[in-house]
Amino acid sequence: MGKLTKNQKLAFSKIEAGKTYSLKEASDLVKEITLTKFDASVDIDVRLGVDPRKANQMVRGVASLPHGTGKQVRVLVLCTPDAEADAKAAGADYVGLDEYIAKIKGGWTDIDVIITQPSIMGKIGALGRVLGPRGLMPNPKSGTVTNEVGKAVTEVKAGKIDFKVDKTGIVHTSIGKVSFTADQIRDNAKEFISTIIKLKPSAAKGTYIKSIFLSSTMSPGIKIDPKSVEEN
Repeated sequence: MGKLTKNQKLAFSKIEAGKTYSLKEASDLVKEITLTKFDASVDIDVRLGVDPRKANQMVRGVASLPHGTGKQVRVLVLCTPDAEADAKAAGADYVGLDEYIAKIKGGWTDIDVIITQPSIMGKIGALGRVLGPRGLMPNPKSGTVTNEVGKAVTEVKAGKIDFKVDKTGIVHTSIGKVSFTADQIRDNAKEFISTIIKLKPSAAKGTYIKSIFLSSTMSPGIKIDPKSVEEN
């Protein structure tokens, strides 16, 4: 590790070495140790006792954060003309089909989420090489391939996120901003962790939630006691 800045030293000094914090304590502390001048994201990392290489131990799902993510989510809806009005009314940033498929083929990916209809997936399959590495490919499991495009847009704008375990067994996502209250951070973290627990694969043996860390952009991680998630 390189030389720590004054702010980094101050942040580390507020975390007790070797201590495991409750979710409530961590939600308060992450605000204290964040000294950036911008509104940093609050991130959570959950290490699972699964083998992601095995299909029956893959953990993937969606969570609706009660207080949203705090981010301005840019949504593209690729749909048939009859669904465009619903998508626009729900607040989609971009709505269309062939013209946006052409833009994506040209390298345009200035969006956060793509929502489409099942009947359109045949056209979108060719975009996998561009969208796949960026995590933008629509997927029925995440609710981004649906005939109810308006409803899907509303949910994404309100704070619905999709996630999946990576090859090292960790699920990582942002659950808010440092400007959120500690209670809002805790509520969002609790909802996210509870969703992961519900998705425990039957094939997973031993300890399922191995560790949980809460941090913000450029801050050290705070270790959380998994048992504290169920506390009020």
